[in-house]
Amino acid sequence: MSPLLPVFAVIVLLLAAPLRAEEDGLTKTWALAEFGEPLYQDGFEHWPYANPDAPKGGKIVLGAQGSFDSLNPYILKGDWPTNIGLTSDSLMVGSANELSSAYGLIAETAEYPADKSWIIFNLRPEARYHDGEPITAGDFAFTYETIQEHGRPFLKSFYKDVTGVEVLSDHRLKFTFATRDTMKPLILVAGLSPLPRHYWESRDISRTTLEPPLASGAYRIKTLDAGRSITYERVEDYWAADLPINRGLNNFDEIRYDYYRDGEVMFEAFKAGAIDFRAENSSKRWATGYDVPAVKQDKMMLRKVPDETPGGIQAFFFNQRRDQFTDVRVRQAIATLYDFETIQRTLLFGQYTRTKSYFPNSDFGVEGPPTPEEIAILEPFRDQVPLEVLTEAFEPPKTDGSGRNRAALRQAIALFKEAGWTLEGGRLMRDGKQMSIEFLIVQADAERLVAPFVRNLEKVGIEARIRLVDSSQYQVRLDDFDFDIITVRLNFFPPPGPELRSYYGSAAADERGSANLAGIKDPVADALIEQIIAAEDLETLKATNRALDRVLLWQHYVIPQFHNEEHRLAYWNKFGYPETVARYSHGFPTSWWLDQARAESLTQ
Repeated sequence: MSPLLPVFAVIVLLLAAPLRAEEDGLTKTWALAEFGEPLYQDGFEHWPYANPDAPKGGKIVLGAQGSFDSLNPYILKGDWPTNIGLTSDSLMVGSANELSSAYGLIAETAEYPADKSWIIFNLRPEARYHDGEPITAGDFAFTYETIQEHGRPFLKSFYKDVTGVEVLSDHRLKFTFATRDTMKPLILVAGLSPLPRHYWESRDISRTTLEPPLASGAYRIKTLDAGRSITYERVEDYWAADLPINRGLNNFDEIRYDYYRDGEVMFEAFKAGAIDFRAENSSKRWATGYDVPAVKQDKMMLRKVPDETPGGIQAFFFNQRRDQFTDVRVRQAIATLYDFETIQRTLLFGQYTRTKSYFPNSDFGVEGPPTPEEIAILEPFRDQVPLEVLTEAFEPPKTDGSGRNRAALRQAIALFKEAGWTLEGGRLMRDGKQMSIEFLIVQADAERLVAPFVRNLEKVGIEARIRLVDSSQYQVRLDDFDFDIITVRLNFFPPPGPELRSYYGSAAADERGSANLAGIKDPVADALIEQIIAAEDLETLKATNRALDRVLLWQHYVIPQFHNEEHRLAYWNKFGYPETVARYSHGFPTSWWLDQARAESLTQ
């Protein structure tokens, strides 16, 4: 369950009733947009990426890696299962053709003043939990209180600007904000999902649980085998099934996730027909693993779909809580030894693009040298940032791809020497101690991508090693910041907003379980984050976010890796899907359906 708007659907359709009305200084509407106007108006029949005539039925099996030990996604303890968000509704839902919009689900309409200092949601009286009890404004107040008292730090960060929640009646809910003239807090609270107070009042929500909790969404948990599998079943009498925003969605009767500890074992299960669909994230498997008879016989389908979704950075994150990483020259030296070009040639099959931004594949990330707008934003901080921030394009170190980059070794050794580290008998030493780095990983197939980096570090006298742990131990170690270097891909919630505080803000650096994994404490970053949150127009927000991007990049808090600009989908030929693909989502499993004729043919 996420506090963020689920990216489920997109509209292009019919204009009918007016989208919003102005009355007594208030905007009354069924849809919100952070900047400008929502794309779509009330009165449409269904999203264009959804087929309203899609047949309901069928059971599918999907694969997930790792494990889970809790069904409570609100608290810091425990790992929850994949796609548990299927079980919960929210006040409003997003459009996958827009980056920050919200259309009424539990909330039929919303109203807010010109200064956007508060918002009132008018709840649909027909909204129900799976036990038939109505969803009330009091449940949302309870949810907010739960997050404030027990919620994960990252989850709390989304509601930092909320100053109050008021239950006006069973079906009217009011949020007030510390901010003015910005839609961001309104959009964030619109994504809130309700916790049923009547269910939780006899249970301890601060603890992990494997009892399927009462929820309100299109699916409920049918069965589970802790850490091994979980099955979601479609709710036959789901209260919102016939709303236009849901028409043609949620077509499978059952969705089961089987968990695997090893990625290769999971892939073999897919090829054997034990898994029906996978989004392939391995370039090696995509290039070599699908040369099988089933593909040639059109029993197994391979498909590439453009991915325009703005991405969060995937990178090696230094833990600056470790003393050896506090010097920027050390971080820069280590980054110099990451030979992406050789990894691209030998391991990635040329399928990826080198990442050069914290916000790749988006208008919020840097490209080329700083623009005049970015320089103007950065000028007040000129004496607090490296000169390159205001003058140069950020470019990661580049090699010839041969794997024999002596120049990089010499450059790294020189930087280490400037930072007080020297080679002594083939070991990189300072104060009588050798530099030692452990790469913490949770997926076995990640080792092949880290191993070449480890070998390069060893060439300059660093004791480098890889440690593979299970998903539960990995999460605990991340929460406790107990690592040297990890590979992480951050989620990106465009346009960027309060979540940046948890990712890169000083206050989050020492808060257990926060998303500031690198331990960044930079007053310039803090100031720019607050300017981004307070931005009143999209162009200012973009320019300020790019300024932040430059500050973070030139401090070498992370080593950017790579990203892909398309979805790689592999599935058994038993599915139907809409002809129109959403701009920011491939749609599975929400808008796909089981084609019974294909499924029977495949079985035969």
